[in-house]
Amino acid sequence: MATKPMRVRTDTLMRRIFKASALDELLRQNEASLGQESFTECLDALCQGKRMIPEQAIRRAEIDRSYGHQLFNGTRQPSRDKVLQLAFGLRLTVDEAQRLLRAADKSPLYPRLKRDAVVLFALNKSLSILETQNLLSGVGLTPLGGASKHVT
Repeated sequence: MATKPMRVRTDTLMRRIFKASALDELLRQNEASLGQESFTECLDALCQGKRMIPEQAIRRAEIDRSYGHQLFNGTRQPSRDKVLQLAFGLRLTVDEAQRLLRAADKSPLYPRLKRDAVVLFALNKSLSILETQNLLSGVGLTPLGGASKHVT
């Protein structure tokens, strides 16, 4: 039984690119590391890594159940906010959330943007989606998903 080639870290891949003498050999030897992980592959891997089932992540993310399952099975493409809601539903770290955003082909969280700074703060503090929505609303920013989730 053949084993699937492992993806290497980005810094390792960068060193290999700079040391390579032939492009075709570089591409062949690093095929598993070139190309982007799909959103559903990433979502499934993170869900398994967190020992959650999709239903739990969807509920914790405060995403409609049927829409959430469509995201997990790949029949719908998420907005950036839905990806972030899933990040909170899965209780991801900042790095894991950035990975999920990359896999969804969405822009990463950028600390110079006030809304992104609040989301980064909330992810780093392991806040819930509700706590994050309250923080966003409390400083006059649009909550994730655009709906007001502010609780008084």
